[in-house]
Amino acid sequence: MKAFRLLTLTLGLLFIGTTLASAEILALINYESKPDQPVRREGIAIMDIDPESTGYGKILMEIPLPSDLVAHHIFFNRDRSKAYVTALGKSLLHVIDLTQFPYRLRAIDVPDCQFGEDLAVSEDNKTWYLTCMGSNNVIMGDAIVDKPIKTVSAAEPAAATILYPHGIAIHNGIDRVLVTSTMKPDMSDAGDSVTVLEAGSGKVLSTHTLASKPAPAKSAPVEIVFSPNADPPVVHITNMMEGTLWAGVWDPKRQAFSFHEVDDFGPRQQGMPLEMLYNAKGDRLFVTTAKPGFINLYDNNDPRQPKFLKTIAAAAGAHHSVLSPDERYLFVQNSLLNLEGLSDGSITVIDLKQDKVLGSIETLKAQGFNPNCIMLLPDHVGRGSLRASLATE
Repeated sequence: MKAFRLLTLTLGLLFIGTTLASAEILALINYESKPDQPVRREGIAIMDIDPESTGYGKILMEIPLPSDLVAHHIFFNRDRSKAYVTALGKSLLHVIDLTQFPYRLRAIDVPDCQFGEDLAVSEDNKTWYLTCMGSNNVIMGDAIVDKPIKTVSAAEPAAATILYPHGIAIHNGIDRVLVTSTMKPDMSDAGDSVTVLEAGSGKVLSTHTLASKPAPAKSAPVEIVFSPNADPPVVHITNMMEGTLWAGVWDPKRQAFSFHEVDDFGPRQQGMPLEMLYNAKGDRLFVTTAKPGFINLYDNNDPRQPKFLKTIAAAAGAHHSVLSPDERYLFVQNSLLNLEGLSDGSITVIDLKQDKVLGSIETLKAQGFNPNCIMLLPDHVGRGSLRASLATE
């Protein structure tokens, strides 16, 4: 009997190892139950999203999460050896060591943080910055031992404009961190600005209104990202409630940013622009709009003024997106905060070579879940550890 069990285990591991070896695109997807489900569940799924794989759309393994965590986004450190999971439901940040399998979550207490939103890691991989939309704070943390070291609070007079911090971007070359002022968690108020911090100290340097209307415009700048390889540095910002795309250009002489509007999604009958994604070269920019659910492609050869190229339909709540390693496929996760009418629950698969939607992964949707974020499992760290561990057990 013992020999039979050992043989069964070995065959099972060989089967899993073969499945993983044939898959080229593995994704980390955190999910939560749709509001109509009788029992609430949360978790992180590792899913094969390769359209050419026999395991396409299948969940290879799951990491359970507390049902009241409300896990939000997944971020990597610079060498992608760690994944950080922010949470809206508890004052916790979780970290996963992707070099160790089985993957395990380690909780980091962040008592000064309510509604943990976005996280950025410094270029030397030593410091992380966590935005806390519910407590109007930005937490600086030691990224080596993963613990908070400083709180930049809106309670301080110099930081009074850091209201509802959400998006965050860092550029250590100019010693700057930029933070968006988005929305009060209960959605009763919205911000309209971007605040610039000194990266090393966390000192607040300036605040800039990003809106086409007079303040308080409540334009809700939500995400902010530095465009790759831009010289001088350029950031792009999505104004969620105003429905516009903005750019911020660094002036080396003034040591300051200037901001201007790049595009208006209204004429294309789109609203709620959210996430931005660049290809490896940085000459293409992808922007999702949640309402009714599209992805917009731009020529980003001049990041100061990206040129709109085309729109491809996704589904309601189009949010995060990832490119396949060869940049042929684009995957769009369609769900925003479990909101009615903005949470289709699927993952749209787009073939960029043919400029068409190949289909929709509805694995989680069919089980009553909404995916909240999608990230590719790093091939050089995560997938390698996963395969090696399964092959040797």
